[in-house]
Formats: sequence, C-alpha cells, structure tokens
Amino acid sequence: MSNDSVIAKSWGELTTTELYSIMKLRTDVFFVEQKVDETELDDRDQEDTTRHYWITDDLGVAAYIRVLHNETAEYRDGHCVIGRVVVREDRRGEGLAQIIMKRIINDYSDQAMLLHAQEYIVPLYAKFGFEAFGELYEEATIMHQSMYRPVQ
Repeated sequence: MSNDSVIAKSWGELTTTELYSIMKLRTDVFFVEQKVDETELDDRDQEDTTRHYWITDDLGVAAYIRVLHNETAEYRDGHCVIGRVVVREDRRGEGLAQIIMKRIINDYSDQAMLLHAQEYIVPLYAKFGFEAFGELYEEATIMHQSMYRPVQ
C-alpha cells in the first residue's frame, strides 16, 4: 500500500488488527514517549459518530487522527473535534499528518472544526485554516492552544 493512502473507518468497521495497531501507536507515543498520564481510552473511540483516519505501512499504523462529534459545541459552531494526532517516530517529518489532515478537511468541508494543538504544532494547523482562540493551557505537562476552523 502506498505510504500516502489514507484509510477512514468508523469503530464498527475496524478490524481487530487495525484497532491493535492504532492503540499501539497511540500508547507508544502518548504514554511511553511523551509520558502523558491522561486517560487514553476515553470511550470516545467507540461512538458511532467518531471517524478514525490513518496511514499504514509494513510496520503497522504510521500516522493516525480521530475526529469526534460533540452534541454541544465547545466553541462557536465547532461540533467536530480533531484529536489524537500521532505519527510514529520513524515516519516523522514526512508530512503524514498533513496528508491525513487534508483528507479530513475535505471530508468535513461543510462543518466547523476544533482541535487542541500542542503549542509547537500550531503553525501547521494554521495552514489548514485553523485560528487560535483562548489562552495557552497546560495539559499533561504539554502546553496546548485551542484552535477553530470555520466552514470555508
């Protein structure tokens, strides 16, 4: 499979192998590498409206992003929330997250979106039309910035 083919599925469509590979990547990066102590398995993955996006290679999932839908908008009309953006260490710098983001922006072009970016990556999301709002805040010892993308 090409290294830039984005797969998108709902919870019920995921195979056990895909689920394992996604969870392995998320725990390897968020827990082992970044030492994040927040709850990783928050039950949001299983919601009918959650979409899972990823790129795979011979070693499994190389990059992953999920999109949640909140009934109540957290900010303005942003019901869709991008999160759990993660790229495997050996594939960083190749633009994999940007490839997935382009697909998500295309799939959700008719909806406003939110995300909570680690501070250093804010410029990347700005390239996709996200605008910072609110103050910087600390989450899991990492500074974050909330961002909003209106319908374009």
